[in-house]
Amino acid sequence: MTGFLRTVATRVAPALRSPMAIQRASLSSRPAKDKFGPVETVIGLGMFSLAILGPSGWVLAHLEEYKKKE
Repeated sequence: MTGFLRTVATRVAPALRSPMAIQRASLSSRPAKDKFGPVETVIGLGMFSLAILGPSGWVLAHLEEYKKKE
């Protein structure tokens, strides 16, 4: 068993020790250059709502068709 663990440790350890690429998020501390108006806000919220609630609404609307075993 110790031989197995030693083999695994010698093969896996170098891969774990290798330097990995560090990902940095590009965050901005300044406000946006252009402010969003009420129309863009309503359109954006509407699209998110449609994307989230649309598929579940479709399934619920066609639930009787899905229950049929044909």
